[in-house]
Amino acid sequence: MVTPTTTGTAKFDAKGAGKPCETWYQVYGNLKSGVTPVVALHGGPGSTHHYILSLIDLWTKYSIPIVFYDQLGNGKSTHLPEKTGDAGSFWTEELFLDELDNLLRHLGIQDEYVILGQSWGGMLAARHATRQPKGLKRLVISDSPASMPLFVKAANEELIAKLPPDARDVIIKNEAAGTIDSQEYKDAVQVFYKRHLCRLDPWPAEVIESFDYMERDTTVYLTMNGPSEFHVIGSLKNWSIIDEAHKINVPTFLLNGAYDEAADSSVMPFFKLIPKVKWFTFAESSHMPHWEEREKYMKLVADFLGD
Repeated sequence: MVTPTTTGTAKFDAKGAGKPCETWYQVYGNLKSGVTPVVALHGGPGSTHHYILSLIDLWTKYSIPIVFYDQLGNGKSTHLPEKTGDAGSFWTEELFLDELDNLLRHLGIQDEYVILGQSWGGMLAARHATRQPKGLKRLVISDSPASMPLFVKAANEELIAKLPPDARDVIIKNEAAGTIDSQEYKDAVQVFYKRHLCRLDPWPAEVIESFDYMERDTTVYLTMNGPSEFHVIGSLKNWSIIDEAHKINVPTFLLNGAYDEAADSSVMPFFKLIPKVKWFTFAESSHMPHWEEREKYMKLVADFLGD
């Protein structure tokens, strides 16, 4: 067990929350060491930092300070179940961009930092980067689509179509009937997840912990995403950064897995549009190469940050 250097909360004035809010964070390493720190953005939206904790290796093996935090509504940050379904005016991309800016200022690293975003965290990181903040030095977009419609198209046409027929048919039947709360649907979704979310068996305890947190409070995930990774009916269903990706002006590293739910077709626009970009696909991984091919993942990221 690696002990964090600092654990704390940052007060965050979330517009429309109706109550004081705080963002929980944890730092490994010295943010004033002279080494540019990494801020890790977890996915979901509605997950927690736990499932990306393997990124601690960047600190323990490569001496790169790293910051983890739980986005508002999740994990150890302020929860707002009373805002369930309030996508239009509260649970917006802008809310989480504001929260990130607030955390950077709170930690005093707004003038020099790197962002590594995984899944939804990569989508959020990319949008942050399009605003060309002066302190952002490099960007890692891990397992993230440039467009949610492209993501869903690939999931349905490339991935679900190739599931075992019984699981595939159950998913299609229940989504058509609207019976996505049924146990058979949930069981079939697990078949998808074990192929395209994390192929390790068993899953790391940290991954399970994030799922446990999400089950206890589904507010953000159901509002912004939907009932599963591929049945996106929340406010992000039309999300796209294709019109803005060309504005990202820092060196960018794209990562995904050969079996990733963030399929190549949904990552490709990033590669085509970002001026200074490179891309690596992990041959044995799905959506979590930071666990599935952990050692290789960390070395590639550390090498990119050290270029």
